Amino acid sequence: MAPQPFPPLSRSLEIPGLTLGHGSDLTGMTGVTVILAPQGALAAAEVRGSATGTRQFDSLVSAQHVASRAHAFVLAGGSGYGLAAADPVVEHLAARGFGFQTGIRPVPLVPTAILFDLAFGSPDAQPTPELVRAALDAAAAGPVAQGSVGAGTGATVGKLHGAQCAMRGGLGWASTDIAEANVAAIVAVNAVGDVRDPATGHLIAGARETPESRRFVDTAAALAAGVPPPSFQPVNTTIGVVVTTAALGKAEAARIAHAAMEGLARALSPPHLDTDGDTLFCLSVGDARVDLAALGRAAADVVAGAIVNGVLFATSLPGLPAARDLLERR
Repeated sequence: MAPQPFPPLSRSLEIPGLTLGHGSDLTGMTGVTVILAPQGALAAAEVRGSATGTRQFDSLVSAQHVASRAHAFVLAGGSGYGLAAADPVVEHLAARGFGFQTGIRPVPLVPTAILFDLAFGSPDAQPTPELVRAALDAAAAGPVAQGSVGAGTGATVGKLHGAQCAMRGGLGWASTDIAEANVAAIVAVNAVGDVRDPATGHLIAGARETPESRRFVDTAAALAAGVPPPSFQPVNTTIGVVVTTAALGKAEAARIAHAAMEGLARALSPPHLDTDGDTLFCLSVGDARVDLAALGRAAADVVAGAIVNGVLFATSLPGLPAARDLLERR
């Protein structure tokens, strides 16, 4: 079965002034995704769950912070080691004169979020400066590579019964238009829970009954029935960026980030567990005027679509199947 998105949304970056690139370590099973907004984009963020890992997050969540704009966003594997992936991006932008203008030297602001992927591939693997520079060199507009790439290279989902019964997560992109504005999302899916198609309610990736099984446990139902939740392991977190050409102030961007979290609730089953650190950034780079409530609904749509795309475009590893493998054999 050829991967199909939910809903049928564009998979191309078409927002002027933004470029996106991936760096993927297919041996160590980790990676990094960079979104460049060198002229600066007004930004805010929303976080759910208790297992977050971020850098320069304070400027996104504080309405009083002197810096309201960001110049790039980084999504990275490698757990806490992945936070250093912002350093080459800062150097890249500063060398070209981009950043917060201090009157002395530019200071690029590069909010970063990480996920835990050390349990697969090499536990010593992390997004190296070379891998980040590969992402910077690859940064472009146009079609966005999805699946087992960038920050989604080592991502997994469905970990109720441990890694042996999990499946491949991945990185997905979706975008759509609303009135005169474009809104898009890129999401690295690395959840404790399962992934559900919001259109049908069917599980498409998640915890399996046994390492050899193709039958899903249904994590949400199992937890509701009293199956003990997984003990805390920092092997999770779904992170992403919502971008729009709608003109937003800081409070409005925060509202859209909040609304976009509904997309996680639609596609992850269940979302926001204590062992997740679900985080979404929102950035505005345009001047289109749109109804905020409608924009929030569209943001949730593209987040859900990006999550589904991330797992549908992922590729399997030995002992770690991907959604496309199970769907093609049904």
